Amino acid sequence: MRAFWKGKKVLVTGHTGFKGTWICHWLNELGAEVSGFALPPSTEPSIFKLTNLESKVNSHIGDITDRDAIEKVMVAVQPEIVIHMAAQPLVIDSYDDPVGTYMTNVIGTAHVFEAIRKAKSVRTVVNVTTDKCYENKEWHWGYRENEAMGGFDPYSSSKGCSELLTASYRQSFFNNENIKLASGRAGNVIGGGDWSENRLVPDLVSAISNNETVIIRNPNSIRPWQHVLEPIFGYLKLAEKLHGENGDEFLGGWNFGPHDNGAQPVSWIADRLCEKWANGAHWKLDNPDNVPPHEAKYLKLDCSKARAELEWEPKLELDTAIDWIVEWHKTFEDSGDIEAKTIEQIQRFQSKI
Repeated sequence: MRAFWKGKKVLVTGHTGFKGTWICHWLNELGAEVSGFALPPSTEPSIFKLTNLESKVNSHIGDITDRDAIEKVMVAVQPEIVIHMAAQPLVIDSYDDPVGTYMTNVIGTAHVFEAIRKAKSVRTVVNVTTDKCYENKEWHWGYRENEAMGGFDPYSSSKGCSELLTASYRQSFFNNENIKLASGRAGNVIGGGDWSENRLVPDLVSAISNNETVIIRNPNSIRPWQHVLEPIFGYLKLAEKLHGENGDEFLGGWNFGPHDNGAQPVSWIADRLCEKWANGAHWKLDNPDNVPPHEAKYLKLDCSKARAELEWEPKLELDTAIDWIVEWHKTFEDSGDIEAKTIEQIQRFQSKI
């Protein structure tokens, strides 16, 4: 990986976010020349600020719904590889602001693609979407990359639209312009440094840190949980393959999910995290009168394609992933060196590859 990424000019959209910060640190460790384009960090605390990422990348603050802004940065940076992660990433928030969600996740993605066409330097693009892009039929088996796009809630629907947009740009423009474009569809990503609201692990960590009882909405909903470095490893492998001589063989969508035993109910995650945190951490079911917006009850990915063709597979058991999360946040609680802990976990993960 180091041999490939050293000296590569990479632009990451959404670099101030949770996943964006982790991938930028990993790219920096691999010797890439990293630039970022994103809104200011949306949480306080922020992993972007805590790990001093701004001092390590060429950081640009802006909104992908502003076409002129992303085009100016893309032309100025002249990247070879673009990893598009900027998004409105929350199901609950999409119910509150459906139009804003579509503007960011669909129109914003179109702006990024148009900026890529204008820059003339880009050869490889990975558009990061989600496992929720599939039309969810509550199957007890994993969705494959050729399944129909769909989405009940506006967030899931917008990511299905982003996938259709990706396919259209690849066939209508990028194939003729020698730009290799693929999408990465990850499961429910967890890890140190995520303070987003209305996400299970951040809600658990915040409540436990404040000696509060954790409130769980849907304890029986099953999700494909995975540590943040798992799909990032997939995005990096996919970009490497796309950038190679046989890049045409790796176009399209790719699933990056956990082992089968990584698909667990919400209550399983809550139990394990409370147990490992100790100090009396516990959770309870939300008031039954508080009816939550619709979310899928069962969701699982089939990752056979990535295992066979990208030589990618998960490296951490779910129990280990939770250990790493507790370790990261305990370091934060103890005012430890969180930047060093982030780099150490990346290096520990690399040693497993």
